[in-house]
Amino acid sequence: MSEFITHTLETVPQVSRTLLQNTEKQLGFIPIIRAPVPPFTLATATEKVQLAENGWNSKAPEKVASAYTLDCQWRNRAEIFSGRERIIEFLSRKWAKELDYKLKKDLWCFADNRIAVTFRYEWHDLAGQWYRSYGNELWEFAANGLMQRRIASINDLSMTESEREIF
Repeated sequence: MSEFITHTLETVPQVSRTLLQNTEKQLGFIPIIRAPVPPFTLATATEKVQLAENGWNSKAPEKVASAYTLDCQWRNRAEIFSGRERIIEFLSRKWAKELDYKLKKDLWCFADNRIAVTFRYEWHDLAGQWYRSYGNELWEFAANGLMQRRIASINDLSMTESEREIF
C-alpha cells in the first residue's frame, strides 16, 4: 500500500470524477487527488484509516496536514478551528506535549464520503506520567480524497508505563 497514490482523472471513480470536473471548470485546475477517494468501499475505507494512522504516527505536522483541505473544519475535544495552518499549529503543540506518542485507529463504519473510526493512543507528559487517550472520530471527505471535516471526541486515562499496550 503506497502512502501517496497518484490518480489521473480517468482512474477516479465516476461520482468523484464528475465532482472533480465541476471543480476544474470553477477553478480552472484539478485539485490534488489524495487516494483513495470517495465513495468508499470496505477496502478503500480501511486503506484510508491505515494511511491516517501511519501519517499521525509520523508526528510530522505538515505531512499530516497535507491530508486535509485548505479550509478543513476541526473539532478536537473542546477546540474548534479551521484551516491547514491551524492544523499544523495544533499538531505541533500536541506533539510537543504528548511525548512518545503512538496511535492505533480502527474503522468503525463508512458510507459514501464519510468514515467513522475508533482510536486509542498512548503518550507521556514532561513529568513522565503516562496516558491512554481513546475516542471516536468522524471524517468527511471532499471528492479529491482530502478530509474536509474532522470531529474528534477524546477521553484520557492515566496509567503506568507498564500498562502500555501500543508499541
